[in-house]
Amino acid sequence: MKKSTGKVTIWDVAKEAQVSKSTVSLVLTNSDKVSNKSKEKVLTAIDKLGYVYNRDAAALRSKRSNLVALVINDLTNPYSAQLAVGLEKHIYDLGMLPMLVNIAECVERQKQVVKTLKEYNVSAFIMCPAPGTEQSWQDDLINSGFPVINIMREVPFSAAPCVLPDNKKGTHIATSHILSQGIEEIAFLGGVDEISDYHERLSGFLSALKQFNISEDKRVIQAQTNRQGGREAFNSLIKKSPHIKAIICFNDVIAYGAIEAMRQHGLEPGKDIKVVGFDDLEDSRLMLPSLSTIAINADEIGKRTCQVLKELLNQSTPPVRTLVDVNLQIRDSSQ
Repeated sequence: MKKSTGKVTIWDVAKEAQVSKSTVSLVLTNSDKVSNKSKEKVLTAIDKLGYVYNRDAAALRSKRSNLVALVINDLTNPYSAQLAVGLEKHIYDLGMLPMLVNIAECVERQKQVVKTLKEYNVSAFIMCPAPGTEQSWQDDLINSGFPVINIMREVPFSAAPCVLPDNKKGTHIATSHILSQGIEEIAFLGGVDEISDYHERLSGFLSALKQFNISEDKRVIQAQTNRQGGREAFNSLIKKSPHIKAIICFNDVIAYGAIEAMRQHGLEPGKDIKVVGFDDLEDSRLMLPSLSTIAINADEIGKRTCQVLKELLNQSTPPVRTLVDVNLQIRDSSQ
């Protein structure tokens, strides 16, 4: 029979498990500095006694809560939602609670949100930074005692470790896939200067051109990373380059908009113009034609991010930059 929860203390748990109070504390805070055998004994004792860990009181003592702030750049983007789900799962596995906020690609909103979240004494910030995020602002946040991890994008020279898909590899293999078919009238659509992944994905496009000994003087059209951006980018492209035969898109959503605009011009995607996206959203394999795209494993991004988070919370030194592999899914739009 379990004791009354209110009467059970950490000392009772330690006595029942035949371990020290500090070992119980390590288990309760999800530390990796305790053996699996000791952890199992403590968890068994907790279950037997009905002990409930008072996280609020612990937060007051340690000046740290079990909340992890997920600051996501744009939750209207389907990949951002996939990413949030992947992150949440692994944060829960750490025994922590994710707190999800959307900053809508606005750096001022990002600052306001972070300022408010600091008052909740979150344990760490995991953020996909808004365009225009300054290194000094992010470093000040870290220096004030809040661990920060950047995902999907990095802030140049920031002290925050980052977890990124291999963007350059992705667009390099996507572009090589098109060029190997003997198609040279190719363009890159979407993304803006203010985000690091734009430069990485553009770099992969240009490196493939160089590898195939093709002039780098190809159309590169910047656009907002949404469906309308894809429409506008394609409309601009077709005016300047009416004989275009293939497009490499910054992401799948840009590709969706470009395909819609393509059809309005009487062109058939996959036949008149080859299309490759980036992200591998669920809808990409279901649309007509099915969209070739670079697949990023959102669950792997979440897993690697939480490995870095665990190291930061344990005051270890994680890798400065973690790259997650990507692969090309070849479908009807580019065969």
